[in-house]
Amino acid sequence: MTPPDLDRTFALFLDVDGTLVEIAATPEAVVVAPGLPGLLADLHTHLDGAVAIVSGRPLAQIDELLHPFCGSAAGEHGVAIRFGDGTVEELPVGIAVPEDWREALGASAARWPGVRIEPKPHGVTIHYRLAPEHGNDVWRVVRALVPEDHPWFRLLPAREAVEIGLRAASKGQAVERLMRQAAFQGRKPIYVGDDFTDEAGISAATELGGIGLRVGEVFGGDPAHVRAWLKRGSDRLAGKVTAGTVPKGIAP
Repeated sequence: MTPPDLDRTFALFLDVDGTLVEIAATPEAVVVAPGLPGLLADLHTHLDGAVAIVSGRPLAQIDELLHPFCGSAAGEHGVAIRFGDGTVEELPVGIAVPEDWREALGASAARWPGVRIEPKPHGVTIHYRLAPEHGNDVWRVVRALVPEDHPWFRLLPAREAVEIGLRAASKGQAVERLMRQAAFQGRKPIYVGDDFTDEAGISAATELGGIGLRVGEVFGGDPAHVRAWLKRGSDRLAGKVTAGTVPKGIAP
């Protein structure tokens, strides 16, 4: 599948890790391409605000990574959504992983060198990228804490990680809620993601008349190619290139 040439009828929904930035050994170790925040700002201008970041990271981390860009965004897979006017909605309000679960996970990780706990305001992610031999151990512990029929929480698999997240939220719901906002209404949504949790966003975009682009299938699994496509689209919207032009280089 070839990604479409961007035009002013589209709305963009973009995952972060593995999509806009390369996966790193730990969430803090990711490197943001120097031109990325400015590129997102340009797209935000060209598309009249119809650009949203949809990530498993909390909103504060998204903003820190992409500073000074700050637009519509969904954090923690849609638990917290910031709209174009800056207002933030939380769904559901006040629900978070219990402290005793966090303590149990921390105690387990302490026994497994390389396993890392990433706390979030509502959920928690356990990374075993640096200790893949403990992947089965991690899954055994989280399954003991969160049965499949738990009313509030569910397990979200990721790249050499697993997250305990809220059952009531998904990236698909985030896309649906954002598409009801003025800047997005009447547009064709394009969702770009690389992971299991992005499938809900891809499905929502498709059901709303848009398309989903899987990084592994469309961009060879390389976020640099995603950035190059976005840069080409931004330049076209600004009148700098014509459709079908191949950009120089692969990273802005």
